[in-house]
Amino acid sequence: MKTRIIFSKKCLEYGVKEHPENSSRLERPLEILRSHGYEFTEPETANEKELAKVHSKEYLEKLREGTIQDLDTPAYKGIYEYAKLSAGGAITAAETNGFSLMRPPGHHVGKNGAAQGASTRGFCYLNNIAIAVKHLNKSTLILDIDGHHGNGTQEIYQGDNSVIYVSLHRHHLYPGTGDRTIGNCINYPLRGDCGHELYMRTLDKALGEAKKFSFEQIAVSAGFDAHSGDLASLGLTEESYSEIGKRIASLNRPTFFVLEGGYSQKVGGDITSLLRGFKHPG
Repeated sequence: MKTRIIFSKKCLEYGVKEHPENSSRLERPLEILRSHGYEFTEPETANEKELAKVHSKEYLEKLREGTIQDLDTPAYKGIYEYAKLSAGGAITAAETNGFSLMRPPGHHVGKNGAAQGASTRGFCYLNNIAIAVKHLNKSTLILDIDGHHGNGTQEIYQGDNSVIYVSLHRHHLYPGTGDRTIGNCINYPLRGDCGHELYMRTLDKALGEAKKFSFEQIAVSAGFDAHSGDLASLGLTEESYSEIGKRIASLNRPTFFVLEGGYSQKVGGDITSLLRGFKHPG
C-alpha cells in the first residue's frame, strides 16, 4: 500500500518567486507523485490548543498579529493561517502514516521563534513535526534528514525522555548548531558534498544509536536540500533517498513524513525514491 500524500493547494498561495521557499518548489513533486498514482488527502488546520503544546503564547500572538519577521522569514499576509494549515498537514500525516507535502516547513523554529542562538527562523513559522509528535503523544524517534540542523526541534525536545532526535546535516552551515550529541539529541555533522557512501555509513551508525532507545513510532523531517547541488548539498542522489527509505522501513515502526527543505528540480524524484525505498526495504 502506497504512502498517502497530505496536501492542500492553499499552501501554494503565499510567498514571492524571488524567495527560495516559494510555491514552485512543490510543482514538480506534485506532478511526479500524481503520475505515480499516489492518493492525496486534504488536511485540516491545526487548532490553537495543538500549537500551544509546542510554542509559547507570546510567540503565537506575534505570529498571529503579523508583527514577527526576519530577513529570510517574512510576515506574509495571512501567514499564520498558512502555517496552521501546514501544521495540520503534519498532524494528518501522523494520524495516517502519510507524507505531508505542505509549506511552510518547520524544523528551525523553537518555542519562542528563532531557536538556539540562530538569528532567523530559516523559512519556518511553526514546528510542524514537533506539533504532530505532541499530538500523538507516543514515544518517538524523530529522524531529521534535511541538510540543515533542525535546531528548533532539538530545542523543543531536548531532555524529553519520550523522544530521540537524530539529525544528519552539513557542518558549519546555517543555523550553526548540531555540532555534538547532547543527551537524547544525537547529531552527526558532515562535511559538504560528503557523498552517498559516507552518508549511508553515518546513517547506519546513527540508527544503531537510536535502537538503544525504545520508541513506538518514527517521524521523519524529510528535507531534500542535501541532494547534490542544493542549498545544503551533502552530495546525495535519488538512489541515496531510496536507501534512506529502506533503512527507515527496516526499523519496523509506524512512520510518517513531514516536508522540510529541498529547493531544486530534483525534489520530486527524491520524494518518490524515498517512498519507494520505504515501501520496498529489500
